[in-house]
Amino acid sequence: MADTPQDQASGLRKMTHIPKPVKVIAIASGKGGVGKTNVTVNIGVALATQGKKVVLLDADLGLANIDVMLGLHPQFNLLHVLEGEKSLKEIMVDGPSGLQIIPAASGVKKMAELSPAEHAGMIQAFSELDEHIDILLIDSAAGIADSVVSFTKAAQEVIVVVCDEPASITDAYALIKLLSREHGVERFHIIANMGRSIQEGRELFDKISLVCDRFLDVTLNFMGIVPFDEDLRRAVKKQRAVVEFLPRSKSATAFQHLAKKIDYWPVAKQPRGNMEFFVERLIQASLEAG
Repeated sequence: MADTPQDQASGLRKMTHIPKPVKVIAIASGKGGVGKTNVTVNIGVALATQGKKVVLLDADLGLANIDVMLGLHPQFNLLHVLEGEKSLKEIMVDGPSGLQIIPAASGVKKMAELSPAEHAGMIQAFSELDEHIDILLIDSAAGIADSVVSFTKAAQEVIVVVCDEPASITDAYALIKLLSREHGVERFHIIANMGRSIQEGRELFDKISLVCDRFLDVTLNFMGIVPFDEDLRRAVKKQRAVVEFLPRSKSATAFQHLAKKIDYWPVAKQPRGNMEFFVERLIQASLEAG
């Protein structure tokens, strides 16, 4: 017997609710002060302007500052989700160009300290967002804290932001070394921030690549540079993303190019390539780190 129009409509509704795979990208840095959060925010806005549904998770659980950077005043944050008071959708705030932000809170317990009930709540909370997201960007804390390890292990791709300073280069290598040798992360994408030229950015990448090739079994990809730009500083002072505030500036153009590269990355084909799988990996990584 042929399906009735009602049966066909019901089947279509079921199909449209199948969770779409989500690109989960962690952005990290070996040390603070290299502009990692600014890079994350502007890549997120650039992806959103290109038509992608992007959620940015502020994963610096101790020193959350994405809301400050964008002049936002969230009433609730991730702590309210972990305590079962709010859903993830209820705490999300709208950023520029349709970017959605999950705000963190200073002093939230590390992932390794969550109770089994909170673990289950996290999985459920993120799973509810599956059909609404193309890309989840994670702005991790700087350095090699347990939470950084947890989020980067759970992500499909890891971007490391570096600037041309000895401490930044040394700490970026230390982060890559830890993640590769102890946690099995094999592929890293490098962004040279505050570069004076493409050549300078390439030379910075070559410095990191040389030592990694010698001592580590990893694959490094040079994504490009974000140029030193006074317009970017102006945007920061105005608490605006430069991609939205001054879209024709040198730095905004660079962020748009970086976003296009990310858009071309394939979605990792996992047993369940959706948000639930990401959070299960996140929890497993946090337990191992603890």
